Amino acid sequence: MSGSGPADGGQGDAGGQHKLVGVVLVSHSAAVAASVAELAAGLAGGGATAPVAAAGGTEDGGLGTSSELIAAAAAGVDRGAGVALLADLGSAVLTVKALLAEGDELPDGARLVDAPFVEGAVAAVVTASAGADLDAVEAAAVEAYTYRKV
Repeated sequence: MSGSGPADGGQGDAGGQHKLVGVVLVSHSAAVAASVAELAAGLAGGGATAPVAAAGGTEDGGLGTSSELIAAAAAGVDRGAGVALLADLGSAVLTVKALLAEGDELPDGARLVDAPFVEGAVAAVVTASAGADLDAVEAAAVEAYTYRKV
């Protein structure tokens, strides 16, 4: 149940559109990844929304992470401007790190972003949808660590 979330805009340069950074949300749960993708895309608002995909759970629908689902999600959101990957828990982070170390499983410009999963995802998608580059998308997601609730 990975694949593209509700937003799959920013189709690259076709028709003169600006390339947008893609965002992949890696969770142990397909439902969590899909819900956070939906939330982030919904909060990004009107206009072109950066491509965002959920890569949650395992191929058989169980809890866990899948390098195949992550790689497919990253390829699906890659528009040539880079891909920001946000992960929820330990082994999701380790799986993304392993894919990055292999070097040929993820698109060029794919990057693991150290950010809180929900707040970071929203910040990343909103910033990417505004046309920011990968460094700015990462900075916005990381800045979510400083969001105070009280």
